This record gives sequence, C-alpha cells and structure tokens, in this order.
Amino acid sequence: SSLFAVRVKMRTVAKHPGVPCVAKANPNEAGLTTWKTRSTRCHGARPLSMRCVTSGSLHGGSHGIKSDARLARTLERGEPCPVRNKSGTGDGHGDDAGDVFRCVGCTKPECQSPTGCQCCEWRLEPGGYLKQCLVARVYDVASETELHVAKGLSRMAKNTVLLKREDTQPVFSFKLRGAFNKMSQLSREELARGVICSSAGNHAQGVALSAQVLGCKAVICMPLITPEIKIEAVRRLGGEVKLVGENYDACQAFAIEKANKDGLTYIHPFDDPFVIAGQGTVGVEILRQCSPSHAYLSEDVSVDGNDNDNSSSNIPYAIFVPVGGGGLLSGVLAFVKQVRPDIKVFGVEPVGAACVTEALMRGGLCTLDAVDAFADGVAVKTSGKETLRLIEKFCDGIITVTTEEICAAIKDVFKDTRSILEPAGAVSVAGLKSYCKRTGIRNSVLVAITSGANLNFDRLRVVSDIANFGAKTEVMLAASIPEVPGAFKRFVDVILESDATTAGNAGAVGGKNDSGGICLTEFKYRYAFNAEGEAHVLFSVEVDEESEQKAQLVERLARAGMSPKDLSHLETAQLHLRHLVGGRARSFTGTMPDERIMQVAFPERPGALKDFLSALKPDWNITLFHYRQTGNLETALLIGIQVPQGQYGIFQETMARIGYRSEEIGEDAYEAFSMFIY
Repeated sequence: SSLFAVRVKMRTVAKHPGVPCVAKANPNEAGLTTWKTRSTRCHGARPLSMRCVTSGSLHGGSHGIKSDARLARTLERGEPCPVRNKSGTGDGHGDDAGDVFRCVGCTKPECQSPTGCQCCEWRLEPGGYLKQCLVARVYDVASETELHVAKGLSRMAKNTVLLKREDTQPVFSFKLRGAFNKMSQLSREELARGVICSSAGNHAQGVALSAQVLGCKAVICMPLITPEIKIEAVRRLGGEVKLVGENYDACQAFAIEKANKDGLTYIHPFDDPFVIAGQGTVGVEILRQCSPSHAYLSEDVSVDGNDNDNSSSNIPYAIFVPVGGGGLLSGVLAFVKQVRPDIKVFGVEPVGAACVTEALMRGGLCTLDAVDAFADGVAVKTSGKETLRLIEKFCDGIITVTTEEICAAIKDVFKDTRSILEPAGAVSVAGLKSYCKRTGIRNSVLVAITSGANLNFDRLRVVSDIANFGAKTEVMLAASIPEVPGAFKRFVDVILESDATTAGNAGAVGGKNDSGGICLTEFKYRYAFNAEGEAHVLFSVEVDEESEQKAQLVERLARAGMSPKDLSHLETAQLHLRHLVGGRARSFTGTMPDERIMQVAFPERPGALKDFLSALKPDWNITLFHYRQTGNLETALLIGIQVPQGQYGIFQETMARIGYRSEEIGEDAYEAFSMFIY
C-alpha cells in the first residue's frame, strides 16, 4: 500500500508533468532544466545516447554520481530519442554488436560464453524482434483483446482515444503473453524440472497459468507482504506459493538461488528476449486492429463533430504504454517502430518509481533505493538491460505521472467501460491525458494500453478519495472562523456566494449544481475555544477545471478574513488529515453544555446545507460537523448541536418540517464517542 511507502524525492519528469523525457542528438542546442535526485545507485552499464550533464561536463557513463548531485538534462518536446547508429534497418546493428545478454539465474554453459545466451542471438539480427513478435506463441493462454473506443475520454481529450483492453485477459493482465512465450521455448527436460519466478502479482499469475497449460510445476516466490487475494489467485491456478522476504529484492534473490539449487528455470518478468517478444504481440494486434480492414470506428464516435484525416484513417498518432521494468514497452516498440516508424510510442511511469527515466537521464542502468508502491504493478527499482537497450533505441519519450493523475485516470476509464483498473493499468491513460493537455494535440487517434485490473478491493477508498483531486475537479481547503454563534452560517454563506444570479441556489452538500454555483463535497469542523477565539474548518468543493471558481472562492474567503489555505496539492492531507479533523472540543469546561451528537440524513442535492442552516434558531449553536460526499441519494452526517432540553421538541419539529431525518446517537455510541470528542 502506498500509505506506508517511502516516496523517492526525485524530479524524473520534464519541467512540467506531461512533457516526455526525451534525448536530443546535440544537447548544446537544447534548453537545460535542472532537478535534484537522491537515493539512486547507478550501475556501470554501457553508455547510451541519452547523456547526463554533471558539473558542466558531458559524459555517457553513470559512475560516481552522488545521490544528492544536481543534474541537468536536455529536453525537447515531441522529439524522438535518436538511434545511436542509423546505418542498417534491423533490430541490431552498429554498436549493438557489443551487447551480451545472459538469462538471469541461468547456469547453463552455453549462456556463460563470451557471446552470451545462444538461444537469443536473434535479438541482434536485422528484423529479429520483428519476426519473433509475429511468431510468438501466446494464444494458447491469451486472447486478442478489444481496441475499445473510449467516447468519454475522447470528448475530454478532444482526440479519438482507444483503449487496448489487456485488463480483460484471463488473468486480468498482459503478463501471461510473455510468460507463456518464454516457457514454450523450454525443452521437455526443462519443463519436467519445472519453472520458478518471483512476483507479487500479475507475472505470478501469468507463470502459474502457463505452467498449468504446459503441464509443468511452477514455484511462485512472493514477498511476505503480498495480499491474500493474489496468493489465492496463484494457488487456484496450480502454482506452488513460497512466501519469502520482506520485499521484492529479497524474494527475487531467494528465487534465483532456489532455481540454481533445484535445477528450475527462472522466468524473468521483463528482461528476457522471449518475454519481450511475447509482450510485443500487443503491438502486433494494435496495428492490425487499426488497419482499414479492421475499422473500429462507427459514425457516431467523432470528437464533437470535428473531422480529421488522421482520425478517419484509423492510424494512431501515438501509443502510450505503461512502464515498470520495460518489458511491455520494449516489445511494443520493437514491432511498431519497425513496421510504422511514423507512429509515436511513449512510455509512461509513476514519478515516484521512474527507474527507466532515471536510467535514460544518467546513461545507464540505475537502481532506486525506494519507490512509491501505489502503482505496484510498475513499482520497479531497476529496469532491464535488454529492455533499456530497446527503449533507448526506439522510444519517443517517457512521460511521468503523479498518483493523483493515476487515480483520475482510473475514474475516467470506469466512466467509459464500467471496469476498474489497477493503478498500473491506468498509468498509460494518465500519460495520454497529460500529453494532450501539454501539447494541445487535437483530432488524432491515440491508443493507451490498459495493462491490468488486479486491484485489491480495499484500495478503492483511496483511489476514490484522490481521483477528483487528480482531475482537478475537487479542491481541498482549510479556513479559520471566529468561534461565536452565527459564524458557521456566515462562513457557509461566503463559500456558496458565487455571484448575484446564482447566490440563491448555489451550494450544496453533495449533488451537482446546474446553476453554476459551488458544491460542497466535504465539511469537517469541531468547536474550539482558544486564546485566539478561532475554529478551523476543513472542506472540499467541486469546481469546474476550466473556470476560475477556486481562485474566486479563495479570494472571497480572504476578503472575509477567514485565512484560506489550499491543501489540494498535499497528498498527505488527502490521505490522512481529512480523517484527523475534529477530535476533542477545545473548551474550558471540557464537556459542551446541552450538546447533542446526532446523525442527520442530508439529501445529496444543491442547497441542502443552506436549507438546514436557515431552519435553525440563532441560539442553536453548531459544535461539530462531519460530512463526506458518498454519491448516494442521501448521506448520513454526524452533527453536534447545542439545543437546550426545553427546546429539543422544537428542534425535532424543525427537522421534520424540512424533511431531514435526524436521530441522536444511542447510549453505547455516545459512550464511545465521549472517549474522543470531550
């Protein structure tokens, strides 16, 4: 869970999110942008054409770079990474001849020779990967997935957006393609001994299913922290689960050691030519499905009636691919860029786990000391050597995205497909949206590969809470108000006052407001009597991304002397602070005289909060207010209100008159609440 992950404090994106990290042939001609990185170890890999600039010197290696060194990189939007040697037409030529590949964990003599693994020499031949992608054996277990027209995303992005639905595979991920293609190359003797892999999720299920079909034993090493749902999924497929190690690195080390000890074949999740070729079949399908004979567009899916030659021809302008270790991206690149080099292919990875971007910037394989595990399917510390070679050769750039953008993309895909992607599966959609916003591209065909849907149910709450902030349709604010009767209603009036034409109808606890006013989606307050005589309120409102609603609201609150603070950019506030607001009433007496803690059913409609406050008598003081939008027809709010015993009957009549069901919490509940609110 990302709640306990340590985020790498590293700017691995271009100066702004949505701008691809790309190489430029002559770095002196490009503008330089600086950023700071820490907690990164770099290996002595061969120099790549992507250089890093350190202390004014240009070099290709990545040795001896201090963890806190300030770097500068060359950027140019939309430019492809140059091929280091443009002679020839195949997958391998020029400098590639010096590359040596050996299977990870393999002890076979033929793999230890100076030329590397004998069974993979085709990877350096002209057209080697092209041929292997076409003949890859994947359809014994995998399906040719749909290229889905996302109408809602298309309208939002002002382009025709197509989703390559790899989340609909039998194991809800593309990973079974590469796993089966690799395992189908093994000899009968190797299959008889069995296979082993290290994975906490999608690759594990792919290997387990492939082993079931091929009739061999599969040992799946999973970290101790692996969710039970994924463990059970592997066991249902016949995999022998070994829970070992606190993290993936320890788990992988155990798996490789066991492979050597027991004679098992280690199936790498991404850094293997046959795995890469298997994943490349996704690119084969995309180009075939975009051909004239596979017309997927119907007459009613044009982008708001805008015509475009590229869109009508079905040919994608760009393909966006999620990146972890780089297996899927390198496979798609190795096929698409040799068949249709005019189609751009971008990798997309989380900013907190951008090992490929960092490797490209530094000029060699890099290991991140820590990664943000929110998008756990792409939370990889070190990319593959072979995957990085292909990415550096063919990729048009890497785009990095935030957790908020990923959550917003999950919500966007759900609206279009009624399917819920895992965070890693939505990374490509987040990158596509960010790219469209930054470049202003219009009326083109864009493809995003939705790579997986293995989401733990208990993570839905976090995704839901963050999604609107990522889409910039919800903002979280804090403000201070005087702790005097009537201040709460005045505060709400300031929030809901949009302009003279909508002030009467504006504002709601929940619900959409067609009049253009602001809708409250969260409201948390607890009585506080302190030396400053102020109480602090945390609240969220729904805004139109294209409008100035947030700026106008902050300005109104500032004019009213309520000291507004924008918390929308603070992920810790979205995940934690909203649940901590409230607590004990800060008063000299400890308890609150005549306070009643009640549940009140508020209808989720515009004006609900204003109707409630307007119905209250001036001497009924609100002391607690706890609300979060649920999306239901009505939501149960927790409210504290000071109502003298002699007026409680009048209060109940008032609630009945305005149609709000209210009920004072029971004795057992009150005893529990008293432990925390007084």
